[in-house]
Amino acid sequence: MNHPAAHQAAERAARESYGRLLAILSARTHDIAASEDALAEAFARALERWPADGIPAQPEAWLLSVARHRKLDAWRHSRVQDDATQSLLLLAGEMDDAPEGVAVPDERLRLMFVCAHPAIDAAARAPLMLQTVLGLDAARMAGAFLTAPSTLGQRLVRAKARIRAAGIPFEYPQARELPQRLQDVQGGIYAAYGTGWDDVDGADALPRGLTAEAIDLGRILCSLMPDEPEPLGLLALMLFCESRAAARRSEAGAYVPLDQQDPLRWNPDLLAEAERCLRRASEMKLLGPYQLEAAIQSAHCERRVGAPVPPEVLVSLYEGLLALRPSIGAQVSLACALANARGPDVGLRALEAMPAAEVQSYQPFWAARAHLLAAGGARAAARQAYDRAIGLSSNAAVRAYLNAMSERL
Repeated sequence: MNHPAAHQAAERAARESYGRLLAILSARTHDIAASEDALAEAFARALERWPADGIPAQPEAWLLSVARHRKLDAWRHSRVQDDATQSLLLLAGEMDDAPEGVAVPDERLRLMFVCAHPAIDAAARAPLMLQTVLGLDAARMAGAFLTAPSTLGQRLVRAKARIRAAGIPFEYPQARELPQRLQDVQGGIYAAYGTGWDDVDGADALPRGLTAEAIDLGRILCSLMPDEPEPLGLLALMLFCESRAAARRSEAGAYVPLDQQDPLRWNPDLLAEAERCLRRASEMKLLGPYQLEAAIQSAHCERRVGAPVPPEVLVSLYEGLLALRPSIGAQVSLACALANARGPDVGLRALEAMPAAEVQSYQPFWAARAHLLAAGGARAAARQAYDRAIGLSSNAAVRAYLNAMSERL
């Protein structure tokens, strides 16, 4: 077998199955870090063996078997023998008895609920989900959580140690535990979507796969909790955004902001599914922040039928969102909505009222400030803000767009 085919199969397995494999390996011992090591060794072994032996019929099962036995070997050679060892041996026996060709079960959501346990530091829950379920490292996630990679890495190490030391059970929470855990799980799914969305604006296959996986998790969460409106709101929000993915780049690959996108390039099927989800959520008459964010996206998408929402309505929606869930992003969006409704000076005042320490490294703030300064005629200050926004942008297409806007001044 040629090496490229084997490497592609291993990459596909990592992208599609990492979270469920890690969940199964961790379920008995509660040791996520050791399971990650075993799984990494299994993937390394696959890259060695698959080119020579051929890709197995069930790559997931092959990886799980190798990882499980690597983990068993590590336990057998350890001087520490405890209940976790017996649990692992029991798991090995159970898996060895599994019928040939049986697919590995999807345990991603279960692992996300484990990561949302109240014994884990709240700031570590969402990044822990992204690392354990999607295999993202601290360096890639740090920007999404406005945290230094080293700080985030330390939080993740402590969180995994906490899971093992406290023996946190790998199970879905009881009804009384659901609200807080559900909120954290939704936050993890949306952070996963945002990580893939921001990386390359829909141009690269791997991050696009990350956004697709987040949407898949959102659909599973909705089916698991059909009477909860907020998972539907979250799914609608991601679908609205995803429907516009193809329109975010021109034919030449240049970045295209929302208000300049061609609505004919938006995906009508995803838009229709998003509207259905939002309608089902609203029928439950329990408003939440994801529903409000989805409603804002729905309002923006009304342009496709020639019925843009009045600017003051968007102001009200953003004010409602801030009342339910304050955030830097929502404050910047409200400032832009105020500028559209009442003029750039009003929007600038809203931006300037934000704490300087919270926005100094927040790229959307500087991009919005530059745009509003330019609209108000303050060209020199606008160019300084554009330079700051360009320096904080990780995406080449966005940098090129901002640079072009600056040069026009």
